[in-house]
Formats: sequence, C-alpha cells, structure tokens
Amino acid sequence: MSILSKPYFHDEASAFAHVESILWAQGRVCPHCGTVDNSYALKGVRSKPSQKNPEGVERHGLYKCSDCRKQFTVRKGTIFEESHLPLHKWLQAVYLLCSSKKGFSAHQMHRVLEVQYKTAWFLCHRIREAMRSGGDLDVFGAGGGSVEVDETYIGREPGSTKQRGSGHKMKVLSLVDRNTGQARSIVVDRVDKPTIMPILQANISKEARLLTDEAGVYRKPGLKFSDHQTVNHKANEYVRLTDREIHTNTIEGYFSVFKRGMKGVYQHCSKKHLHRYMAEFDYRYNKRSALGIEDGERATEALRGVVGKRLTYRRADGKSGFGTTA
Repeated sequence: MSILSKPYFHDEASAFAHVESILWAQGRVCPHCGTVDNSYALKGVRSKPSQKNPEGVERHGLYKCSDCRKQFTVRKGTIFEESHLPLHKWLQAVYLLCSSKKGFSAHQMHRVLEVQYKTAWFLCHRIREAMRSGGDLDVFGAGGGSVEVDETYIGREPGSTKQRGSGHKMKVLSLVDRNTGQARSIVVDRVDKPTIMPILQANISKEARLLTDEAGVYRKPGLKFSDHQTVNHKANEYVRLTDREIHTNTIEGYFSVFKRGMKGVYQHCSKKHLHRYMAEFDYRYNKRSALGIEDGERATEALRGVVGKRLTYRRADGKSGFGTTA
C-alpha cells in the first residue's frame, strides 16, 4: 500500500486529527491565551453559506477555549492559517516537497493537487518557511570536528548585467559539519573577508578544523580556528594525498544536488526568495535517508515547524511581496 493512500491525505477530519497529534502532542493549546487542555470541541458547526456552497462547509477540528472563550483550530498561528486549501491537500504538498530529493516545482504541484498555479506557488513557499531553522543554532565542529566551507554561484543578481566571472551571480555560502552530517547555507551579497569572517565565527566552533579550497578569502578567517587545511582545485588537487580526510568533496556533493534541483526543477529563483530555497535543500539534506530518516518522518518533522512561521502575501508596508507574522 502506498503511503499516499493513508486517510489523512484524503479525508479532512483525519487530516486535522493527524496534525493535532503532532502539534498538540503535549496537550491542546489555545493559541489566543496559551491555556493547555482547557477547551472543548464544537460539533456540527458550518461555515457561512456561499454561492459555491449554499449549505456551508463543515468546520473540522473546531474548539472553544473555556478560559478566553475564543474559538480556534490547529491551523491558527501556523502556515495553514486563513488558507482556503483543504488541510489534507496541504499534507500532500508537505509530503511531496519533503520526499523529492531535488525539489518539486509549483507547476507540478498545481497539476498534482489540481489547484491554481498561484496557490501552489504560495503554499510551496510557506512550506519552505516551515523548513527554515529558527532561534539559536548549534555551532558546527564542536569538540574539534571538521567543517567544510565553500561558496557557490547561481542565477543573476538583481539589476546586474552578464559579465565574465561570477560577479553578476547570486552568492551562497554553505557549511557542512562532517561529524553530524548537517549543512547550513547563507545567502550573501559578497564573497569577501568582511562578509565571511562573522558568518564563520558565528556558526563554527573555535576548536573546529576548517576545510576549504584555495580561495584567499578563507585565509584570514581560517586563523580563528584550531586548524585550517586547504586543497588546491586549480592544480587538480581534490584530496590531499598525505591525508585523505582533507577535501571538500562532501560540500561539493551537497552543491551538486542543489544545482540540479535549481536548474532542472525550479529553473529560476529571485534573490528575495533564495533563502527559502536554500532552507528547503538544507532541510532535506539534514534529514536525509543516509541519516536514517525516511520520507514520512521527514514530512512529520516539517509539520512540527509550521507554528509561528506564517507567511502573508502582502508586506506590512503595503508593497508587494511576502510579509511574515510570527
């Protein structure tokens, strides 16, 4: 039996029960006042009649808080809030995006879910927002571990004209901790010492061993760590013969998946959204099958990150583009 045949992918009541079991594992929380397990279910409530649904639509998973007397569902305060898309279709979208190694395009999502393209595009971005890591992050290389660092270039910087080299392209700095197998990517405006130094110091332990290519921008930042080893790609050196552990092949492998996804699946990305695409590829890499995490578990973990990361379609200043309400 296919995992996509599970009830919560097709039945709205089952979808609400599934999300509730994940987000309210420690008790049902009122998003208005924070009260735990002091609410009751409202049965038989329907939405207002409309031309499309003259009798209204049954409201699944509706509760009323006994303290503040306000109504809520598990959608409140999450990326699902105020979405007209049925929750079971949201769960299908989360699974498809989490289980596709190189991504799942909005055009393909709109065909599979049978929704408008703009709906599919927006929900994909909201799911990527749920994949983003928030709060205090663990530093890489704790205990003297090895951390590979490299930069990559993709697309074109806004307002730039095509030129020789990579100056006109968007720039991404990525780190991979060999011990934990975790990756972290940051979109940067420039690849220079003033930009890279604070990023490395904030994300890598001082006792770590830094592994990079021969680029000069890493020389001075490398002095801040216990050891800094390089390989010279210009001289066709990809693994130091005297020490087979000195290489940047791990992060190059990460970039290969990222590039294949961005060029082969998404094809185009503007800089204002690039950080979410990086969060998507980081998320799948950090929870990949090689680490013992399968597709279903990866989708469940993504659902745990939907709280407090709601995206709105219009910014607070009224201009077009995404706004956030946390």
